[in-house]
Amino acid sequence: MGQNPMGTVLSLVDELAAKMTKDGEAEAKAYNEYFEWCDETSKNSGYAIETAEKEKDKLVATIGELSSNIAASGAKIEELAASVASGQSELKDATAIRDKEAADFAAGESELMDAIETLGRAVGILSKEAAKNPASFAQLNTKNAESVAKALSVVLDAAAFSTQDQSKLMALVQSQQNDESDDLELGAPAAATYKSHSSGILDVLEDMKEKAEGQLSDLRKAEVNNKQNFDMLKQSLEDQMAADSKDMDDEKASRASSEEGKASAEGDLSMTSKELASSQQQLATARSSCLQVAADHEATVAARKEELAVIAQAKKILQETSSGAVGQSYSLLQLGEGMQIQTRSDLAGSEVVTMVKQLAKQQHSAALSQLASRIATVIRFGRSSGGDPFGKVKGLITDMIAKLEREAGDEATEKAYCDEQMAKTEAKKGELEDDVARQTSRLDRAAAKSAQLKEEIQALESELAALAKDQAEMDKIRQESNADYTVAKSDLELGLSGVRKALDVLRDYYGAGSASMLQDDGKFGQFMQQPAAPETHSKSQGAGESIINILQVCESDFATNLAKEESEESSAASEYEKISQENAVTKTTKEQDVKYKTQEAKSQDKTASEYAADRETTNTELSAVLEYYAKIKDRCIAKPETYAERKGRREAEIAGLKQALSILEDETALVQRKRRGSFRGSLAA
Repeated sequence: MGQNPMGTVLSLVDELAAKMTKDGEAEAKAYNEYFEWCDETSKNSGYAIETAEKEKDKLVATIGELSSNIAASGAKIEELAASVASGQSELKDATAIRDKEAADFAAGESELMDAIETLGRAVGILSKEAAKNPASFAQLNTKNAESVAKALSVVLDAAAFSTQDQSKLMALVQSQQNDESDDLELGAPAAATYKSHSSGILDVLEDMKEKAEGQLSDLRKAEVNNKQNFDMLKQSLEDQMAADSKDMDDEKASRASSEEGKASAEGDLSMTSKELASSQQQLATARSSCLQVAADHEATVAARKEELAVIAQAKKILQETSSGAVGQSYSLLQLGEGMQIQTRSDLAGSEVVTMVKQLAKQQHSAALSQLASRIATVIRFGRSSGGDPFGKVKGLITDMIAKLEREAGDEATEKAYCDEQMAKTEAKKGELEDDVARQTSRLDRAAAKSAQLKEEIQALESELAALAKDQAEMDKIRQESNADYTVAKSDLELGLSGVRKALDVLRDYYGAGSASMLQDDGKFGQFMQQPAAPETHSKSQGAGESIINILQVCESDFATNLAKEESEESSAASEYEKISQENAVTKTTKEQDVKYKTQEAKSQDKTASEYAADRETTNTELSAVLEYYAKIKDRCIAKPETYAERKGRREAEIAGLKQALSILEDETALVQRKRRGSFRGSLAA
């Protein structure tokens, strides 16, 4: 028989079906393992998402509460600041009113003390004159203002009373008379008028002096009351402002604490949100991948079933329809050449020799050529020796077939080994190359992220350093400003205290009473004839009052400057506290950013280090695989003839030898060929 390709086709079909079945089992196993990973990843991601969402809700609630506290503290601070400002405004207005009252009191006191002094001197002079000449005063009509004025003018001129003092006294008398006239016009009873209606001019002057002293006493009492009321109001306002300032400082501290806590919570919320987004993305990716793998698995199973069905159907068709055609196509025999054919055994030997030679020629096999020569020799010499040449020929052919089958087995084993090793090595090589590429990409991303984070950390640290420097400069300026304020306040308070003590001393001295307006130098007649006696020492009332006025101006200036210094200090302290709180919040926020970015950068560095180590391990493994791959290629690929060619050639040789062997074993094939009119039958005929 010749070579039977149909058997080879059916064998390949069976091998393909077996391979597909095996691949399906491996794919199902891998699919089950993959979906176990899907379940585990979904559970872990779901737990991470649930934990992050709870933490996020908790942080959002905390931030909301802290924001509410900050807003409440801000409103309270504004309310307290407005209260402090209102108190300062009220104190300023009250101080201005008090300064005006003090100025009015000083002017009124000076005027009344001047009038009392003038009236006292006039009374002294007139008393002396009245003692000298009572009759002249008895003739005066004190009910007529003009007569009183004329009489006073004559007496005062005679007494050498100064022109300025005379003018003051006459103005006082006229003012007194006008007041009395007004009282009479208004219907006041006579008993309410001054006793000057029934007495002399001395009584008039005494009444005027008494009235001025009463007005001075009332004015001083009113001043004391006004000062006490102002001091009480000032103390109340200062106490209220101090309490409000303390409450405002407490609220600022509370607000700063809330802002710091809020900044920390916002940093935690940012990290939690990132982790939540990462977990959600991981879960979505896993679900998408798992769904895609499930769909691919279903499609693969369906396609494999369809292909197996097609292969089975094709095999069935071939088995049912090709057996006859195979018998007709591959049972032809060829005759040998160069041999003398005398008997049927000779014909069989010739056919075997010819078949082996043709097979050797077709397959370019030196071994088959040698086998053909040996067969021809055995047959030729076998006839002459009278032995059984076919037994020896069968042995040669059987040995050759065994050798070829052994070589074919070795080749098949080598081919299977090469195919398996090449496939595994190429798969491993591709897997490792993909791993290296993926690890390199991850390493680059982690390194880039780490570098970016480190740049951001460096920028934040620079900003923190600048902020600390600004805060230190502001602290220094604030300390210097507070020190200047302390010195100025101490100086102003000391000066104000000294001025007020000096004013008390001067007012006690110059305001206790006035010197006599007139000097008692003896009898009126003698005073009229003699020159004025040397003046004795008296209070420097004018100079003292000037000093008092100047000191009052100093007191007002000191008090104004002290209030101004206190107001400026309060404003500067408030502005310093505000900016310091803002800097503290900014510092806390940036420090939190540095903290989390540092942690993330360290995490990225750690991840990059792990990726680098993994890549190094993978590269080492890839190098070993590449080295082995080069060796396996040299062994399995670097050959002049492919395995398929060698396999086909060897199968053809074995098939041809088996056909030759069958000819020797069954000579009935010659009869069958003769019946079909073959070339062998023609020769026998």
